[in-house]
Amino acid sequence: MWQIFLFSSIVLLAKTTDGRYENVNIKQDWWETAVFYQIYPRSFMDSDGDGVGDLNGITSRLEYLKELGVDATLLSPIFKSPMYDFGYDVSDYYSIQPEYGTMEDFEQLLKKAGELNIKVILDFVPNHSSNESDWFIKSSNRDEYYSDWYIWENGHLNEHGQRSPPNNWISLFRKSAWTYMPSRDQYYFHQFGSSQPDFNFRNPVVVEEMKNIIKFWLEKGVAGMRVNSVNLFFEVDKDVYGGRYPNEPNTGKPGLGPDDYGFLDHIYTRDQEETYDMVSQLRDVFDAITIRDNLTRVMMTEANTNIKNAVRYYGEGIHTGAHIPFNFALIADLDKDSDARDIKYAVDRWLTYKPLKKQANWVTGNNDKSRVASRFRPELVDAFNMLVLLLPGIAITYMGEEIGMVNGFVPWSETKDPQACNTDDPVNFIEVSRDPVRTPFQWSSGKHAGFSTADTTWLPVAEGFEQLNVAVQRSAVRSHYQVYRTLTNLRLRPAFRLGRFESMTLNSDVYAFKSDTVQANYLDLAADEALVLRMQV
Repeated sequence: MWQIFLFSSIVLLAKTTDGRYENVNIKQDWWETAVFYQIYPRSFMDSDGDGVGDLNGITSRLEYLKELGVDATLLSPIFKSPMYDFGYDVSDYYSIQPEYGTMEDFEQLLKKAGELNIKVILDFVPNHSSNESDWFIKSSNRDEYYSDWYIWENGHLNEHGQRSPPNNWISLFRKSAWTYMPSRDQYYFHQFGSSQPDFNFRNPVVVEEMKNIIKFWLEKGVAGMRVNSVNLFFEVDKDVYGGRYPNEPNTGKPGLGPDDYGFLDHIYTRDQEETYDMVSQLRDVFDAITIRDNLTRVMMTEANTNIKNAVRYYGEGIHTGAHIPFNFALIADLDKDSDARDIKYAVDRWLTYKPLKKQANWVTGNNDKSRVASRFRPELVDAFNMLVLLLPGIAITYMGEEIGMVNGFVPWSETKDPQACNTDDPVNFIEVSRDPVRTPFQWSSGKHAGFSTADTTWLPVAEGFEQLNVAVQRSAVRSHYQVYRTLTNLRLRPAFRLGRFESMTLNSDVYAFKSDTVQANYLDLAADEALVLRMQV
């Protein structure tokens, strides 16, 4: 059984009337030590009984976030969308998805969050739009203004008149990354599904529109945005290759076919050098709004890439990057077979690679990755929440991780995730399906776990919700929920915010770290669900 030990020293501490701790005379911006809570709106709370979560549902549960000790909530996409990829295919970046509510509902959410001192961050998907966007429809019809907004390319015709794509590029959702559009007699490029055409970031008009979108929502009152899939913004410049996009080389990985994304080494379609300058350009929009009232508007970036590329999103030289480039080390570098040494390696590696004066961030789950309780085991839920909340820097929690939710079972017949559906495999689809981590939030032991009053929900509720839910854990003396609240209180102490950090492995089962300032103090948190505090404060 793993154990995590933490040693801390406490100084400059003041206790509030509700028993929580606040810093005294410590100058840090609001986001630098914040707890961010990611909500997948479709699955959080249904207010109108249609089986789908919505904005009013989120608003009704904001007190729960406050109770947890959350500083800001990150909302997965809420923009208007045909929902092929459930919001990651946007048809109108300036409107709210009708299933989720109206702009007035969103404004009410912002107002309520403001009253609770909870900031709202939006997930922004600028790499691609929906193929139902007016912009794409006009581009596919060669409208002069929109013609070059997307990546268009001629295909090939053989001697029999059979058409084939421009090259061998593969979509993240499998199969060709090119889809033929008869109205234009060309193929369009899509890193994801065929309903998600990629924007052309080499077109300055497109870049300006992305900046306008960011400005619109920041001026609406959001405190920041997470810019999604930034490492996919650019493809190689085809002019360098004689005006045609080159084929990508095979990886040679066993067990993969030509339809599988891992079959190719994506040297021409991700992590292009122009990306980092583009992130810097977008950051300027956040800073321009910040200057107006001195409230920092936070830019997060999300990129599934290696650590050397990821830390470059902090910025380089005179180019300012993101405030928070997402750190997936605790997801990508650890698995069921990992031990304490692997934890130390993952933590120390990020702290070593990131720029010295930039804030680290820690995340163990999201709407794409298997939940901690399922990826590892339920006994380790508290241990991973300790890492996220007490390691130096920013904490990011995916909804449900605070109570140890597990992956739900979603059969092939009820699968909604296009990534899973595109496998055409009713047996092995579960290996790539994201539906199990998107099942409805478990509020209570009641109907549909208290998520909805509908007859059916958009995804089935996970089994075992009768025992694993917020209501049960709230009433328990010891539970994941109670541990999480204790940890968000502890992280307010200066030792965890500003202390000198040092980690060690006592053996393969015990990972320890120390964060100290002045006075001697000892804190022991064991990962077997025992929570023991021994302090002199």
